Amino acid sequence: MKSLFDLDFRQFITPSIIKIVYILIMVLLAIGYLGLVITGFMSDAMLGFLMLLIVGPLVSLVYLVLVRASLESLLAQIRTAENTTELVRLAGGIPPADGGYRPHPGNPPAPQQPQDPTANGGNNNPPANPYQK
Repeated sequence: MKSLFDLDFRQFITPSIIKIVYILIMVLLAIGYLGLVITGFMSDAMLGFLMLLIVGPLVSLVYLVLVRASLESLLAQIRTAENTTELVRLAGGIPPADGGYRPHPGNPPAPQQPQDPTANGGNNNPPANPYQK
């Protein structure tokens, strides 16, 4: 509950509530299915049986699969973000949730081109590409 009121968004709450959301959606689909069957029987007995045996389960199943795939995709994105944050932390950087990108002071400088013209054997030309013919 504490992470619900975290205004800096340092912690994701979706992984902890996703099961509740999925159960609520399943309950709503079951209520919708019952409503569809009742409406079908109120119109015509044959339409009611059609809704009960074919249309209702098919529609409910399709919606349940779409909801499940959507929730899994959302959870995968959140886990990717969490893992990326952990990798940045392990590499010595500062995760985005802790104030954005700032280079770590202990990182070595980027490699530079050699300043000595004889560093390449006195030849200022770049080495030949072994993959070109």
